[in-house]
Amino acid sequence: MLVLAKAVMAIMLGFSLSVVFGYFVVKWFRKKNINQQVSATLGKRHQVKNGTPTSGGIIFILPTVLIMVALVITGKIEFSTNLFIVMFVFIAYAILGYMDDRLKRKNNDGMSIFLKLFFQIVIALVFFYIFMSSGNDPIVDIHTLGIKINLGWLYGMFLLLVLVASSNAVNITDGLDGLAGGLSAIAFFAFGLITWGANWALGNEDVAIFCFVLVGSLAGFLVYNCHPAKIFMGDTGSLSLGAALASVAIITNHEVTLIIVAGVFVIETLSVIIQWIALSKFHTKVFLMAPLHHHFEKLGWSEVDVVRLFWSVGLLLSMAAIGFGVWI
Repeated sequence: MLVLAKAVMAIMLGFSLSVVFGYFVVKWFRKKNINQQVSATLGKRHQVKNGTPTSGGIIFILPTVLIMVALVITGKIEFSTNLFIVMFVFIAYAILGYMDDRLKRKNNDGMSIFLKLFFQIVIALVFFYIFMSSGNDPIVDIHTLGIKINLGWLYGMFLLLVLVASSNAVNITDGLDGLAGGLSAIAFFAFGLITWGANWALGNEDVAIFCFVLVGSLAGFLVYNCHPAKIFMGDTGSLSLGAALASVAIITNHEVTLIIVAGVFVIETLSVIIQWIALSKFHTKVFLMAPLHHHFEKLGWSEVDVVRLFWSVGLLLSMAAIGFGVWI
């Protein structure tokens, strides 16, 4: 019951603060014209969204950080190396995403791929150093299959791959009102439960609290992001969410479980890769438009119906992942 009470309280705190904070952020961003032009390739349906504020990820990022700091200061949770890693990655990718959003407001292209990759490498190196300094081994451990792989110094490359893949997968999925936010809330709720049971990881319960606080903050953000969206999360939010999810999976040795929990994000990313290969190598299309959510729109589905379908699939995959990560 204590676990349930802590989880509910964490979600309530995150939701309450983000809803209040979001009200002022939306008004302020509109006043300052902090927005980005919607690409003409998305069609008339999305052109009505021009002028919608972006970088709204701050609505769930700042409340989550403030609540976690307050919980540590008041002694409700303990500060651990793993909690620091997750918070560091969450904040660092948020800053990177915000820098990208600022550049997009100027030229719509954003940060160059090489510059973005450079910063991601730096973040991964800091992650690797702190992770190894705290006595962890550079091992990929798949408990269910009984597989342990010692990567040695290559573990740093593995961290970079998982962080980059996860952050960009959420970024790719962030194309419809409420889609990425809702899927992320479901994913972090699943990982909150999984992490609570990962008692081999230092500070696992405190990292689980982080996940639940973020679930609440995301729910508060969805008050302003569900269709019709009053604000978009932008790269500020999508990059930080994907990276934080990856970092939680890594410190709990649930990298394989991450693939299941983030199944919709993975499918969305694969649709882009498949489309790119089909166009560049075979000069044909597999999907009417990529990522996959736009394919459904081209088929005539409403934006709300696509989001509902993807949320449902994400929920089913997360329930399966809880069974895989905790029980099986």
